[in-house]
Parts: sequence; C-alpha cells; structure tokens
Amino acid sequence: MTATSSGAAAATAPSLWRRVLESGSTNPAYLEETADGWSPVAWTEAAERVEALAHGLLARGVRRGDAVAVLSRTRLEWVLLDWATMAVGAVVVGLYPTSSAKECAYILGHSEAVLAFVEDDEQAAKLASIRDETILRDVLGFDALGALEEEGRAHRAEHADALAELAAEVAEDDLATLIYTSGTTGPPKGCMLTHRNLVTAAMRVTHTIEDENDVVLLFLPLAHSFGRLAHQAAAFHGTTLALVADVARVPEALAAVRPTVLPAVPRVYEKVHANALGEIERAGGAKRAIGLWALDVGARVSRLRRAGERVPPLLALEHRVADRLVFAKVRERLGGRLRVGVSGAAPLAPDVMEFFLALGVTVIEGYGLTETSSSTTVNDPQRFKIGTVGPAVEGTELKLADDGEILVRSATVFAGYFKDPEATAAAFAEDGWFRTGDVGELDADGFLKITDRKKDLIITAGGKNIAPQNLENALKTSRFVSQAIVVGDRRPYVTALITLDEAEVAASGRHPQELVQELVDEVNRDRVRVEQIKRFVVLPRDFTQEAGEVTPTLKLRRKVIEDHFAAEIEQLYRPSAGG
Repeated sequence: MTATSSGAAAATAPSLWRRVLESGSTNPAYLEETADGWSPVAWTEAAERVEALAHGLLARGVRRGDAVAVLSRTRLEWVLLDWATMAVGAVVVGLYPTSSAKECAYILGHSEAVLAFVEDDEQAAKLASIRDETILRDVLGFDALGALEEEGRAHRAEHADALAELAAEVAEDDLATLIYTSGTTGPPKGCMLTHRNLVTAAMRVTHTIEDENDVVLLFLPLAHSFGRLAHQAAAFHGTTLALVADVARVPEALAAVRPTVLPAVPRVYEKVHANALGEIERAGGAKRAIGLWALDVGARVSRLRRAGERVPPLLALEHRVADRLVFAKVRERLGGRLRVGVSGAAPLAPDVMEFFLALGVTVIEGYGLTETSSSTTVNDPQRFKIGTVGPAVEGTELKLADDGEILVRSATVFAGYFKDPEATAAAFAEDGWFRTGDVGELDADGFLKITDRKKDLIITAGGKNIAPQNLENALKTSRFVSQAIVVGDRRPYVTALITLDEAEVAASGRHPQELVQELVDEVNRDRVRVEQIKRFVVLPRDFTQEAGEVTPTLKLRRKVIEDHFAAEIEQLYRPSAGG
C-alpha cells in the first residue's frame, strides 16, 4: 500500500487495490457467471480492466470528486467500476436495479452524478425517462464497457502517469461513495463514506474471511453497504469472490462454486432452514422420524460443544450416524465446504442458528449500519453467543447512553449526510459519538444484544430498510382511512393494519375492502416490490389512548398495537392469508 508521510499505509481504495495486486495471489480474483457456469477471472486480468476503465473515465472527463452512478445487479462489471471510479478520486453512487425511475431521479439529482452505468436496456430506459431531471452527461450500458476500455488504453498511451498521479492524490478523508438509505420521513439520505471508512471496515474483517484460499459467494446488492464491505474485504485478503446477479440462482451457485464463506441476510438462512424442515415433514414415516432424531442429536452435540463440555461416546456415535444420514446431504446442497455464514442487516432467529450448528455449519450474526460502513460488531466463529451480535470489531468503541441507545466511535463512522448538516449534527452526541438509534445491552464479556430500535425503520427479513411513516402517511391521505400502521420488521414482506372512517365509507356506498385495495394499489404504484404492501387487514376499531395504543400527542405506540393485534398480524403472514 502507498506510504503516507508518517510511514503508515494509506487507507485509500487505490492503495488497497494495489496491495492485493502486489501480493501475488495465484487464486482467481473473481468467479463470473457466464452461460457455461462460473468462469475464473485472474487478478492480472481484473487489474488490466480496472486500469483501462479508470483511464476511460478520465478520457470521458470524469475528475476527482465527480459522482459516477452504477445501476446494476451484483456483477463483475459493478466491482470493476467501483475500483476504477475510486482510483481516479471520483465518488461511486450505487442504485438498486429495483429502484423506481422516481427514486433514481432523486438520487442522481441529489448526488449530482455526471455519468451513469447501467446493466441493460431496461435500466437504460428507466434513466432515459428521467434524464432531464439530472445533470448526467452520459449513460453507458455494460455492453459499451469494452469500447470504454479501448478509450482508456488510448488515453493511457498518451498519459501514462495520469492514473498513478491521481491515485496518489486520493486522501483518506476524501469521499469514496454515497450510499442512500431510507429516512423515517422524506427522501433518502446520502451517507458519505470516505476512503478511510471503507478500507478500515474491509481490513477489520478478520474472523470470517481468513485468507486467499477462501471463496466468498456474494449475491448481496452492491448498492448496499453490506455488499460493498464483503467485496472490498475479499479483495483485502486476496480471496476469490464469486458473484451472483440473481438471488434465485443462489442454490445453484452454492452447489457450483462451493463457497467457504457466505455473507447473507436472514431470509436466505431462514429459507434453507424451512426447506430442510419441510422435506423432513413431507417425507413422513421412518424418514421423518430419522430426520427429527438427527436434528435432536445435532442440537445436543452443539450445546455441549459450545459449553466446552465433553460429548459422551454414545452421543458422538449417534452424531456420526445422523451426519451420514441427514446433515451431510444438507451441507452438500450448500456446496459441502461452507465454513461460516455471516448474517447481517436484520436479526436472525436463534432456532435457525441452532439448526445450522446442528448441521455442522457455523452461522454468526454481526451488526452495523450504513453510517458505520456496516462494521460495528460481529461474533467470532470460534467464540460466539447466540442472541447477540457479538463484541465490537477491532478498533471500534461502544457505549450505551442513559436511555440504552448504542453509541459508536470508530474510523468506520461516516462523514455525515450529503447536503444535510442538520441531520448530520443530530446523528452525533455532543462528545462526538455516533448515535445508532438502536437500543441494546452489553454483557460482561462485551457482547452486544440489540433490544429495541429507537428509529421506526423496518428491516425486513431480506435486509431491506423501509420507512413505515412514508407508507402510513400515503395511506392516510385517503379520506376513508382514519389510522394505519405498517408491519414488516424481521418479516418476509410488508403488511398493514388499517382502520376506516366509517362515515366516509358509508357515504361512498362501496365495499370497504374494495376501497382499501384500490388505495393500497395506488400507494404501491411508484414503489419497488420490497417496499410495497403485500397484504392488509381492515380492523374493526380505531387505535385509542384508552387502550394505550396512541400517546397524548396521537403518536402510535407500535409495540402495543402489534401486541393487541398479534392474531391479525400472524394471519397476514400465513400462506392462506388474503389481502
């Protein structure tokens, strides 16, 4: 890595990239999905493409501090553009392929992006529809990257030292990326992550990715900080990164790539767990009995091992039999080499973690926010506690405020919200500690347990942040709706509890369910799928102060409401539920 004036390695993306290239790793840098499967991409090939793309950006007039957007699924081109853009000191702005044209317009306009790269014609058409609302100079499809690389090679021939000079000028406190997150009200906020933030976070991934012999399977969106952390940490270790664009193809990728590390959101682990249990139940008879017996044996062995106790010989024998009959088959579907799974972005149920431990696969939880570069705490596969998100990562300080809010101080904490000094000031305590908005407990060993969320953000089981107030306010714009609460935290999709103004409904002469369905359809219209209300229930009464469901200032007490209407909520998540 580049040396600073003090002799220490510079915490910048160009330095990190140069470090891995100089390490001489002979394993593939990436596994790219092609029509013939996952093809290896050598570090030398990746380096040549990144350099050509970086010179291509310079040839197109991109300069230090300019914003460059990428609108794509998790693909090799995304990763290469990430390194190339940061190499010239420009700022990477990720867009979700599922984002609506309206959302893209806001982010592109707010970030003042000058250039955008899109995966395909569908995404190009989306940006074409809102081009006038931005200052974009050009939109390039991935099919044009070959030509851009040629432009870059021509530029390099004339300006051989330009890239090295620019990379050397990149400072640790320079803005590296803007990651937009949902706010509780209003438009999304742009989190400013510096080179120091990103590189520090990548360097602190030490317990999960061990060395260049690991293979990391990545399907997480690269517009999300968790995905960016995974890809940059893999590079820091010289580890092979297998990229999966379509989450539906993860099972196929697991079998083909045979990863050793899987960063994922809870929903992936929940599906594996549910599918395995479903197969056991459907098998019936002796197979069902053997499956349930095996899970019980695995759970008992796991508990003894975690407690540091000896496994009795008879139980050890039973475990070997259970492994041969049941566990080995499930592990094989995961590729057969999976050493550790990392779950983040939302809580993972303890029974799911116990299931994987019974299989012989360690799944651990970590905790981080976009504002902390997705790096705050993580369990060690060799030392973890179920129900916690682990101790602070190296170099991170944690403390609890008087009200239990988790406060963080670290080199991974962001530089603030772009163009929003008021929100930035509110995010920090007077002594400079970052306010996470989450409430937790620290045990005697320093393990953190998240107990509540001061913010009302919903985090779905798929890891998507959703601001419930935006949906609720949209629902309440209708004269027929008196109150609404959106549910979805730790759930697979978003639902709503709705109460109606009976007089207005009666005056309309229409069926209440029909009215609400039309309203929900309208609210969903301009939202991406994961933010849409999938199901709803019309409640028989309003929320009241008398029942403790609203405060004197008429704010909803979400936990109380969810407790009072727990049966209705559970019905919304049953397979037979209607909307």
